[in-house]
Amino acid sequence: MQLIPAIDLMGGKIVRLTRGEAQTAKTYEKQFGTPLEAAKRWRDEGAGKLHIIDLDAAFGIGNNHVVIAEIAKNIALPIQVGGGIRSYEIGEKLFKTGISQVILGALAFSDPSAIGKIQQKFGRESVIVALDNKNGQIMVEGWRTKTAMAVDDALDKYTELGVSRFLITSIAQDGMLTGPDLQTLSSAVLYPNAKIIAAGGIGSIGDLAALKEIGVEGAVIGKALYEGRFTLKEAIEKIGA
Repeated sequence: MQLIPAIDLMGGKIVRLTRGEAQTAKTYEKQFGTPLEAAKRWRDEGAGKLHIIDLDAAFGIGNNHVVIAEIAKNIALPIQVGGGIRSYEIGEKLFKTGISQVILGALAFSDPSAIGKIQQKFGRESVIVALDNKNGQIMVEGWRTKTAMAVDDALDKYTELGVSRFLITSIAQDGMLTGPDLQTLSSAVLYPNAKIIAAGGIGSIGDLAALKEIGVEGAVIGKALYEGRFTLKEAIEKIGA
């Protein structure tokens, strides 16, 4: 199971939110420095990949593309980027900075044809579909808009469209450090053509062990690292990269 440290950006700084609510933003500049410095730290602690979310773009109040480009230029790791990628053109712009995958939420639901277009230009593995869910319903646009689709429906639909990777985040658990949504994830990993990346609620190395046991491909770790619950190096030593 791959352990993927998260770098969530707001106003050019690293922040963490609770349940995706902008007013809960807490910055970590004092402890972790700039986003680039944090990215170097995660690389040096053994990360094989980075997870970057542009919260300003997700909320429609700007973007952090310059910061993302700086990280991609200086860190020789695969980078998956999400947040506010609501057109093919925005995705294309991000790929030109050197990132390796885009995480699509709203765009995947409003214009599924964009997935094929991106895959055709940037490769089969270039798209991860975000299944951010609250009480089983998928939410988009900074987790403020409910779709008519549940996680199982979306897995059926997008695997048929040729998507193989899905980021599943339980909004209720995100930033709470109380454990991931093992029930939803356990069901999702049963889909034969879907590789699942888990996010939301991870608060301990025990949570990572539980995720590894159910068979997710990767786990995105955010607040637990920034709040010092454990280090990435410790997690990799105990769980594996």
